[in-house]
Amino acid sequence: MPPLDTAFNRRHFLRTATGSLGLLLSQRGLSAAQTPATDPPAGPPLNVGVIGLGAWGREILAALGRSPSARVAAICDSYQPFLKRAAATLPKSSAAADWRRLIESPDVEAIVVATPTHMHREIVLAALQAGKHVYCEAPLAASIEDARAIARAAAAASGLVFQGGLQGRSNALYVHVHEFVKSNVLGNVALINAQWGRKDSWRRAAPTPEREAAINWRLAPGSAGLIGEVGIHQLDFMSLYLERRPTAIAGMGAIATWRDGRKTPDTVIALVEFGAVRATFRATLASSFGGAYTVFQGSDGSLLMKENRGWMIKEADSELLGWEVYARKESVHDETGIAMVADATKLLEAGKEPGTEGPLEPEQPPLVLAFESFARSIRQKTPSACGPADAYAATVAALKANEAVLANSRIELRPSDFAYDLEAKS
Repeated sequence: MPPLDTAFNRRHFLRTATGSLGLLLSQRGLSAAQTPATDPPAGPPLNVGVIGLGAWGREILAALGRSPSARVAAICDSYQPFLKRAAATLPKSSAAADWRRLIESPDVEAIVVATPTHMHREIVLAALQAGKHVYCEAPLAASIEDARAIARAAAAASGLVFQGGLQGRSNALYVHVHEFVKSNVLGNVALINAQWGRKDSWRRAAPTPEREAAINWRLAPGSAGLIGEVGIHQLDFMSLYLERRPTAIAGMGAIATWRDGRKTPDTVIALVEFGAVRATFRATLASSFGGAYTVFQGSDGSLLMKENRGWMIKEADSELLGWEVYARKESVHDETGIAMVADATKLLEAGKEPGTEGPLEPEQPPLVLAFESFARSIRQKTPSACGPADAYAATVAALKANEAVLANSRIELRPSDFAYDLEAKS
């Protein structure tokens, strides 16, 4: 028999150990993750109308442009320069300053809502009432009352697909690694550390005071704040992998750098309790050092997760699974990390070695995959990657975290707090 360190036998070992699914040994009861389907759903591309063409709206247009499952049929923004700029790149799409025109258009099947958060409710409810599928950016709303109204309407809209804009739930890497986590490869998760950092004031200049106030909505009183607008994605990521909701959140914040009259903290810290698991989230607009990442620390191993890369670091006394001997190793914080490769199954089927002969990052970014998933759910009449229940629960957690930050307090949460179908409590 040839030596086991040959490329052929590495591939043979991985295939034999896990069958056609990929990378994990059956002796531990594991199965490799199936990454989100990449083939476009049957039927014509989905005709999408995008409402809100600011910085994130332009990212959405770019992502839809890369999606074979959707086409931008119409665009909308009340600010003429934004609308004109987008229209110049999409000459075949209709353009309107009034979002009602998109909702009324028979040529638009689905609406993407990328307006300022406090404007979501009116647009989403009108779109659902008009029989349009809806992709609503996260958080759903700037208040729990508005978020509850959106979730209730979405759940009651029979035959329509609603997807919250938590694109981590469509991220090929996150989906892949989630299967490892569900198999208990980390052991007992005890601690989670997450951070997000960017050097950015969030303040934007505008030609008039009215426009300046409108474009700087994230800095206005009543906004979801840094933890609500940004932290929601990592808070939801924690809930997804732990398969539980927060039980308490303590927070604090400060205006550490951008002393320009704003009331919204530019630096926040939250301690989030998930039962016995403790999690920290830190975010700042003062520094880009470290970027964004989430670390799950368990008794058998830890995960360091970024948006497009992931590593597992095993504890010295954890069980040897077998497959990790052949996995790609990289140095991670003075430790040896096992590279988690999202498209491993596909690479093996192509006769390649994950992490060696193929790309280390998913072929498509999470936002593109989110819209592919949205279109697939509509065409195949299947639940979306982030339905009203999950989108609402994530919004509640984020808004409660922001409330704790602003009050420098601790807030306890009950399971009923995450149920949109219960009556609001006094």
